[in-house]
Parts: sequence; C-alpha cells; structure tokens
Amino acid sequence: MTIPPVSPSTQPRQAAIFFILITVTLDVLSFGIVIPVLPKLVEDFMSGDTAEAASIYGIMGMAWALMQFVCSPIQGALSDRFGRRPIVLLSNLGLGLDYIFMALAPSVIWLFVGRVISGIAASSFSTAGAYIADVTPPEKRAASFGMIGAAFGLGFILGPAVGGLLGVVDPRLPFWGAAATSLVNACYGFFVLPESLPREKRMNFSWRRANPIGSFKLLRSHRELLSLAAVVFLGYLGHAVLPSVAVLYVGYRYGWDTKAVGFMLAGAGVTAMIVQGLLMRPLTARFGERKTLLAGLLSGALGFAVYGVATEGWIYCAGIPIMAFWGLAGPSAQAFMSRRVSSFEQGQLQGAIAGLSGIAGLIGPGLFTQAFALFIGAQAGWHLPGAPFLLASLLLFVGIAIAWRATRTTR
Repeated sequence: MTIPPVSPSTQPRQAAIFFILITVTLDVLSFGIVIPVLPKLVEDFMSGDTAEAASIYGIMGMAWALMQFVCSPIQGALSDRFGRRPIVLLSNLGLGLDYIFMALAPSVIWLFVGRVISGIAASSFSTAGAYIADVTPPEKRAASFGMIGAAFGLGFILGPAVGGLLGVVDPRLPFWGAAATSLVNACYGFFVLPESLPREKRMNFSWRRANPIGSFKLLRSHRELLSLAAVVFLGYLGHAVLPSVAVLYVGYRYGWDTKAVGFMLAGAGVTAMIVQGLLMRPLTARFGERKTLLAGLLSGALGFAVYGVATEGWIYCAGIPIMAFWGLAGPSAQAFMSRRVSSFEQGQLQGAIAGLSGIAGLIGPGLFTQAFALFIGAQAGWHLPGAPFLLASLLLFVGIAIAWRATRTTR
C-alpha cells in the first residue's frame, strides 16, 4: 500500500493538532476497550486462579514492553526520516489486525503472541508527541502535550466503559470492537491526517540513533535532560502498576465485575481529561511548568497511597480525582525536555522517551504483579493486597526529589 503524502504546509497548525488528537483518541479508545477483559480472559485460561493469572499477565506485560523498548527508537528515527504520518498509519493498521488475531486466540499462548505483536505496532503514541513538537512553539508545548493527555482521557472514558459492557455479552467481543476502531482510525488518518515534518527538516536514518542504547545518548546531552529522563522513567515505572494490577486488585479486594471495572476506568478517564484538557493550560500559565510538574508528581504519589490503603471500593474511587492531577506532570516534563533538543531530533527524543517506557514496562509488570501475588498468596506472611500501589507511591516520591533538584534554576 502506498501512503500518499500530504503537504505539511497546506493545513493550519490548529487543524493539524486537531487531527492528531482525534487519531490519539481513537487509538486509546481501541486500547481501552480490551483493558477490562484481557486480565479476566487470562484468569479464565488459568481456571480462575488469580495469583497465577497475575504472574502470567505480568509476563505478558513485560513482553509488550520489551517490544516497545526495541522498536520505539526505531520508529522514532524512521519518523525523523520519512515523516510522522506513515508511522501513525502503519501503527493503526497493525494494531487493528492484531486485535483480530487476539479475538481468535484459543489459548493464553496465542494471547501472549498477540501482545508481542501489539508491542511492535503500538508506536503512534510516541510519534504523536513528536508531531505536536513539530507544529507547536516551545512555550506552548506543555499545554499541547496536555491535550494529548486529554485525548488519552477521552479514549479511556469511552474505551473501558464500552469494553466492560461488551465483555458482559462475550469476553471476545471487545477485541473485535478494538479491531474495528483501530482500522477506522487508520482510514481516518489516511484521508485527513497531514504530515507535520517538512522534508527539509528530516534526518537520515541511522541504526546508531535508532537502536535502543544509541537513542539514549541524546538524553545524556544535557544534565537537566538526563535528570528529567529519570523522573519520567520513575513515573512510567509507577504507572505500570495500573494496567498490571488494578483490574485484578479491584476484583479480588472489592469483588467488582467487568462492568464495574469498565465504569471505574471510565471515571478515571473523565477526571484525567478535565485536568489535562481544561486545567493544564491555565495552571501552567499561572504557576509555571516547574510547579505544575512537582504538584503533578505529588498528586500521583498521594493517589497511589490512597489506592493502596483503601479497604472499601468507595475509598479507592475517592483516590481517582487526586490521581487525575498526576496528569500535570507528564506534559510539563515533556515540555522541559523538548526545549533541550533541536527540531531534527524531536522524533529521536520521543523514541528515547518511549524507550524509557519500555524499560519501565519490562520491570514494572513483573515487579508489581509478583508483589501482588506474594502478598495475597497462600504463603503470604503479611496479607497486604495494596502493596504494589504503596511501592508505586514511593517511586513517585523519589521522582519528586529528583525533579525538585533538576528544575531549581529553570524558569
């Protein structure tokens, strides 16, 4: 298939941002649809053994992250060479076909293979960050990155709710819905998504830049950039507890079914969208990126602590609006980092950031699911189901200390 080029200069900047936000929303929608049912499907294959399902689901998450770690820098470098648009379109097409593959999976092994393919294909998130950096002035990037977070929130409002409802009918139905959404997204982008990177600003592809280790050299080019990369890494590592443990946790501790999980995740999406879509711009303008970064990290740390100690479902839900303000941290950190590299390196930067996510994903699912299994298993000396969330809270407090020091002299 030949992807026709669209001139980066023929579309107004705001229209280009709108197009990429719609693309991200549809991508997250397809991703969110399967969240309420995938862990439960693994649990069904394990004959209802929650501890065993948590361990296997953690391994699947690690495999997904490994593919992200290896492939995201390559995709970032390819987008610097060939443009953002073809990478986004091929990603959406690959994800759509992969969801069909997973919908037909007859065993947990097939699901595992599907997750590996998903990790290879899921590149549009990091490419979207490079796209935004292409079309947004440096001083407005925090707000624009926040809009990507709002698009994530909107996708997670609709996705898990729809997935939860479809999962009640048939646990395979959400995968078909995700496949349809991804393929519609690919068609949408094929016809309307403009290219953001002019040919004169593209960089030749190099395996030295594209390999995971080589891409991290960019993060060492400035001391503040490296420190912020550490903050981002700790955030990704802490965040891994949510897709790895949350669904199994609320089912185990509060007895929530798939429908309840879907609506809980949708509620989290609503609050995240409000913070990142409506509050990010005015809060950044009023307090600056440094304060919003620190406030966001503190909110995430406190939100995880609430999740970890919540003995009732309503207490867990009370932590959701607190957690939502964690959404201030990511866009602020990305804005800080994007100002430290040239326009030729934005794709490489986003690939390196995605690589950090990949490393965190390699560590996080195994770390948190094993901690969960350890503290709920028959041999547990101390029954503490919330241990994974308390560990995530500790990681973010460490991130606060690093961010405080790294941004002291930055205005």
